[in-house]
Amino acid sequence: MTQLILASSSPRRRQLLEMAGLRFAVLVSDIDEQIQPNEPPAQIVQALAFQKAKAVQRMNPDAYIIGADTIVVYNGQILGKPKTTEEAYEMLRTLSGKTHDVFTGVAIIAPNEETTFVERTEVTFWELTEEEITAYIETGEPMDKAGAYGIQGRGALLVQRIVGDYYAVMGLPLAKTVRELTKLGWQKGETT
Repeated sequence: MTQLILASSSPRRRQLLEMAGLRFAVLVSDIDEQIQPNEPPAQIVQALAFQKAKAVQRMNPDAYIIGADTIVVYNGQILGKPKTTEEAYEMLRTLSGKTHDVFTGVAIIAPNEETTFVERTEVTFWELTEEEITAYIETGEPMDKAGAYGIQGRGALLVQRIVGDYYAVMGLPLAKTVRELTKLGWQKGETT
């Protein structure tokens, strides 16, 4: 059976593929995730997703490899993972009561071909109080998430609405990813 590999350490991406019933291995790529200034967000996430998948594919040329990358963008500014609680606070304060974009790029490299795509989802936050922001930061959840929140966790309480793919905000547009895998020849019989 042809192997499917997720080139990501994200527990959320792993959880989504498991939810879809896919059997897969996890091999984390060791790329340096450098963002080119002034590059459009859609290009950034697709390029990083492809670099992650390509790094793993070099060691596994006969496998199907999935790479993904997610960024949060507000007012043209990319909000990465906060390095400090102060940075998390500033990000959440900035997003309070506003709409931002979440871009998730996916790259799938099959043995004989490859594809990349991007999903853009609009997320609107409620107006947040100082107490809500502080309490959320105290959970520790914001510290390993782009934009300082996780929609699948307690960060769901910050979100007023989304327009687009919920799973893309989690880090992997699941239905589209599985459809693209199928187009590239992944056999549905290779799921659990």
